[in-house]
Amino acid sequence: MSKPFENLSPEIILSALESVGLRPNGSLLALNSYENRVYQAQTEDQGFYITKFYRPGRWNYEAIKEEHDFSFELIEQEISVVAPQRISGETIFEYADYYFAVFPRQGGHPPNLENKDDLEVLSRSIARIHAIGSGKSFNHRQEFSVERLGNSSRRFILDSNFLPPELVESYASTTENLLNNIDSNLIETNQIRIHGDCHMGNVLWRNEISHFVDFDDCLNGPAIQDLWMLLSGEKEDQLKQIKIILDAYGEFNNFNASSLSIIEALRTLRIIHHAAWIGRRWEDPAFPLAFPTFNSSKYWSDHILTLREQESKLLEEPLYYL
Repeated sequence: MSKPFENLSPEIILSALESVGLRPNGSLLALNSYENRVYQAQTEDQGFYITKFYRPGRWNYEAIKEEHDFSFELIEQEISVVAPQRISGETIFEYADYYFAVFPRQGGHPPNLENKDDLEVLSRSIARIHAIGSGKSFNHRQEFSVERLGNSSRRFILDSNFLPPELVESYASTTENLLNNIDSNLIETNQIRIHGDCHMGNVLWRNEISHFVDFDDCLNGPAIQDLWMLLSGEKEDQLKQIKIILDAYGEFNNFNASSLSIIEALRTLRIIHHAAWIGRRWEDPAFPLAFPTFNSSKYWSDHILTLREQESKLLEEPLYYL
């Protein structure tokens, strides 16, 4: 669908909430989300709810149910996750050809990763998520793979009209070299259920507790995928951070230190895939507004420069943990 949310009007949103027994007072606030559409709604009794309308055609019912079930599985083990609300025993609803779910409103702010205590609490929480996630696999959700994130994304960009002609060869050769230097076996073995998009915008910090939100990208993947985005700064800084992270993580789950060697490969795949993700969604009106420079020579020049920097990073000695 080129405009998947074209028919999602305020009237449809309010009617959808009414269809599950809520009584919205007409107040709607659009929240920051591109892949789906997320709104804060107020009800007549002055309560607040967050409702998420899933992008049509992206997930089927079974995949969404696995997302929700994983959240409840984590809550049962007293991990703070913002899970969908059960209404008459259900969490997935359909209205006007849209799947949607209703969530409680959770306050908070992103954790301060420069604070050692915050970093330790967050690392322990992720370890507990992974300990539970390793108990079984998703059957209806995606697998973290070099083919899907890297090769397929590269083919899409090369087949599209986004790349300026003078940059096609540069992009093609750079991405080919990068993907040839990524060992898919190291990434695609020993996969467990993970959050999948564990950047700090998906963690709300309040009362010294990390509250995890938005499991929309949860999948079978390598545990390090949920940890490497906690790192920042120069390599010296990252070495100090990884010791804090893995010492805290190790209190609740075992960690395979050899997976530190794939961090730059994972970062490379994320960079390549992110550009293709924007391109695949470009006809959704929200994307040109959110990424106004994407369809420009400067964007692609900067993108290729970032990828070339990754070429050298892939050849560097990986982080180590003692």
